[in-house]
Amino acid sequence: MKVFEYDPKYKDSFIQFNTDWIVDNFGCLEEEDIETFAKIDEDLKNGAMIYFAVENDIPLATCMAKPVSGETWEICKLGSNKYREHKGSGSAVFEASMKWAIDHGAKRLFVLSNRKLKPAIHIYEKFGFKEIKLDDYEYIRGDIAFEKLMD
Repeated sequence: MKVFEYDPKYKDSFIQFNTDWIVDNFGCLEEEDIETFAKIDEDLKNGAMIYFAVENDIPLATCMAKPVSGETWEICKLGSNKYREHKGSGSAVFEASMKWAIDHGAKRLFVLSNRKLKPAIHIYEKFGFKEIKLDDYEYIRGDIAFEKLMD
């Protein structure tokens, strides 16, 4: 398995993995999801990066690092290929996304999620993210958030 920066040939996998993950767990996409998928190229031009874990030219997982404001970046759209064994690919793309954000000036990383997504929450905690309380979790399905502050 290798981790690669964004390649347009995997764009559909980014959208499909995340769509599958969201629909399988919550029944439907939200407006914010559709907006993210529609403006991938714009986000990339504005400093975001999407990573893919790929084995034998088959994408296994994906994750995005996106600047939000100032030195705050969101690590988002962590998704995986539901038809393949993941082999640590989720952790690999999450870690690559974190590194991208930090290398590009992030002093604060944050993640929005849902308590039922135990494998994802395990990844966040494994990389030192701590739960925080928010007034607005942005998504209807959002009920938990995490942050990691850089020294």
